[in-house]
Amino acid sequence: MIVIKRPIISEKSMRLAKGGLYTFEVAKDASKPQIAKSVSEKFSVKVLSVKTISVKGETKTQRTIRKFYQTSSIKKAVVKIAKGEKIALFETPKEEEVKVTTAEREPIILKEKKDILGRTKVKVEKSAVGASPTTQRKVITGK
Repeated sequence: MIVIKRPIISEKSMRLAKGGLYTFEVAKDASKPQIAKSVSEKFSVKVLSVKTISVKGETKTQRTIRKFYQTSSIKKAVVKIAKGEKIALFETPKEEEVKVTTAEREPIILKEKKDILGRTKVKVEKSAVGASPTTQRKVITGK
């Protein structure tokens, strides 16, 4: 039987993760000892306590057909682990700085971020080290 379905990653769960509380979607018939055992085996951490919440499905409307439908209900588990231990899924990525210079010898600082899925996002920031930062524009002429 599959006990842990998926981790729940939201703003609130990431805030709780900093304090040692991790949120998972679990099977509806899973008990607290089963959840604790599967989390400790899967992530090799010591589980201190488990709190479960049953979330009722929402009733939503379809605009085009004018009908109602029910979304499925889920069961959440908030797992508290021992102090000093972490689960890698819930860690926020750290920024790395890379310095690059342009053709005009103007330094540009690139900040690399990695999101949860491992993809890289790059932000470009110009520093005001030189006299005056120039804007880079391409002029395309032609008829």
